[in-house]
Amino acid sequence: MPEAETSQFHQPPGNLPPISLRKKPFEPSEPREVHLLVVRDDRGSREYPLGGEMYSIGRSENANIRLFSLFVSRRHATLVRQQQEDGNYKYRIIDGNLKGQLSANGIVINGCKLQAHELKDGDEVVFSPGVSAAYYLCQRDEKKSGPLDPFDITLIDPSRVDESDG
Repeated sequence: MPEAETSQFHQPPGNLPPISLRKKPFEPSEPREVHLLVVRDDRGSREYPLGGEMYSIGRSENANIRLFSLFVSRRHATLVRQQQEDGNYKYRIIDGNLKGQLSANGIVINGCKLQAHELKDGDEVVFSPGVSAAYYLCQRDEKKSGPLDPFDITLIDPSRVDESDG
């Protein structure tokens, strides 16, 4: 009995990835929210767009968000990003580091001394007298076309800018 020849059409090509029939959860291509931390300390005010998974906050030269004041701990607080089901994320601030070591003065959020807090738009975090941070959660304009940049936000109303100033 002669052997059957195999057709080249029944052989899967070797360079294609395997096909999965499982449905993936909805994942938007870009987050619809922009997170911003505005820090005020002995050196003035600075803005930090947030997008990373974790940030150390404190006086240490190695801190991701450095605070300039002798009244702030080296590792005063930690920001941790938490993924939400809708594809966006939120940030939780924790006093001290993730190993349980608390800061000397603690953190006061909206007037209450807390060890941890899920940040909401407009929250005010006080690290020590004269050292604070404001957290802002800005919604993206859904009607905007073109590529989305997570740090493309306008904090000044363009209609209030006088273009005659040189």
